Amino acid sequence: MSDYAAPVTDMLFAMTRVAGLDAVRALPGCEEATEELVAQILDEAGRFGADILAPLNRVGDVQGSRLENGAVRTPDGFPDAYARFVAGGWNAVPFDPDYGGQGLPWLVATAVSEIWNSANMAFALCPLLTQGAVELLSAHGSPELKATFLPRMVSGEWTGTMNLTEPQAGSDLSRVRTKAERKANHWRIGGQKIFITWGDHDVAENVIHMVLARTPGAPEGIKGISLFVVPKFVPGPDGKPGARNDLRPLSLEHKLGIHASPTAVMAFGENDGAIGYLIGEEHRGIEYMFTMMNNARLTVGLQGVAIAERAYQRARAYARDRVQGRAIGSDDPAAVPIERHPDVKRMLLFMKSRAEAGRLLALFAAAKLDMAKRHADAATRADQQALVDLLIPVVKGWCTDAGIAAADTGVQTHGGMGYIEETGAAQHLRDARIAAIYEGTNGIQALDLIGRKVGREAGRTVLAFAADMAKLTPKLAARHGEPDFAVIAARLDEALAALVEASRWAADAWTRDAPAAAASAMPYLRLLGTVTGGWLLAQAALEAAQCLDDNAKGDGRYPPDFLRSKIVCARFFADQDIVFARALSRVVMDGGGAIAGTETSLV
Repeated sequence: MSDYAAPVTDMLFAMTRVAGLDAVRALPGCEEATEELVAQILDEAGRFGADILAPLNRVGDVQGSRLENGAVRTPDGFPDAYARFVAGGWNAVPFDPDYGGQGLPWLVATAVSEIWNSANMAFALCPLLTQGAVELLSAHGSPELKATFLPRMVSGEWTGTMNLTEPQAGSDLSRVRTKAERKANHWRIGGQKIFITWGDHDVAENVIHMVLARTPGAPEGIKGISLFVVPKFVPGPDGKPGARNDLRPLSLEHKLGIHASPTAVMAFGENDGAIGYLIGEEHRGIEYMFTMMNNARLTVGLQGVAIAERAYQRARAYARDRVQGRAIGSDDPAAVPIERHPDVKRMLLFMKSRAEAGRLLALFAAAKLDMAKRHADAATRADQQALVDLLIPVVKGWCTDAGIAAADTGVQTHGGMGYIEETGAAQHLRDARIAAIYEGTNGIQALDLIGRKVGREAGRTVLAFAADMAKLTPKLAARHGEPDFAVIAARLDEALAALVEASRWAADAWTRDAPAAAASAMPYLRLLGTVTGGWLLAQAALEAAQCLDDNAKGDGRYPPDFLRSKIVCARFFADQDIVFARALSRVVMDGGGAIAGTETSLV
């Protein structure tokens, strides 16, 4: 039996009561996304995740992918699982029906993606990159490229990759050296890329690489980079995979975690040059690639949520079964399950609150993404896109840090058994650790947040968002006679004041003293993530209280224990996390002096 069960009830509650499924359903093209349909989709996804993907998680960790005679072999069961994934239409959920997609909102696709990543993060990385590549081609590809590649990439028959990093370049893409030279109706690509997730494998018939390269005479720096589609097998006139292209995996990285995900060093053009096709215009490659990167950053943030949930489920099950020590304050000498001990309760609530706050944050951002893409009013689309742009680095940075912390706490909850690989707790920590690094380290996300998303627009979006969040506190305080809500309202009100103060400082500092602002970028991201997560948990608690009122009238839909847990979770987060908002605000405004003032290497 699987040790993972998709939290479908929690997902539906988050989507319908907080993220705004009804508002998304009202958008053009989303009319079929009814609550009933979404519930069916999540139930089916949950079964697939629990029955097919989760049992392979340990298998993939132990076996890993391997390079044999120039070909990558994935662990036992992965090719069959991927074939079933494609046959089930799971890769096509959010995409254009003209290319075989189901046209469902990103809100739905995001919830489904959490299930894949909880069940088997290493497996889920393959569709994660494919979906980002589909987004990129849909936005910037020519009609010919779309016709050739999108139908099979939307279905998942062909998978996609992102080829940015090179040995000398790292995150500094201005140093990319891969070359592209025009040959008739295509280009010839030559160079080497590293850290290419699912760069080669045996689960699909073709791998479609999105490759950054320089064309002849291109200017130095980021403005001289172009973007190309480079297939493993060049499609023939019938659209099917044809001749093998001039590219190959040189090696696979030996990683801390996600062992089943083949992370390749890729060589392009060792002979005549790999055939590639230009996407859009020359020298706009970074601009186009950001479409794929932002898609991936949202889903990587979701990986933090997914691992937090999986680690929580494992720790909770262990804490219920493990009997040790008598209950504190009791005269009964009998041992009790460790979940009854206060510090274990604290750890479980810590993990639960991280998973639920992160889920709400990711789903809220996905709903805003749907509004930005589909709303009929252009001004509304622009406002929603600005909010998405603000939230993406927070989802990526805050949620992945939360996932690591939750997985680490999961190991601690198990005690000594958590340090033993066979329990599975350690794998979650090892797998989670990469999420804070790839798709732009969390430090880069924080710099993007404080610079591009706050500083360059003088804080307009974040201050408007804080004003919207502040509308909740009177509603919380209105729950008279309920002390949990009085505490949550007071804590949130204080935290929002701290966020506004720090945001105004950040907006001013970016124009006045950019190094000082950059030194405070990470605590600012933590502040915004903590306040937003607490605000969303408070909304969920308020909705849960309303549902409990409805239950008392005989028309409730959710189990009372489930609803009460929402209030407990929000109160825990208010007491244990939101209270640090004032301190984080002081760190943002005053804590960067030693960093910005350090001119020499530390000794």
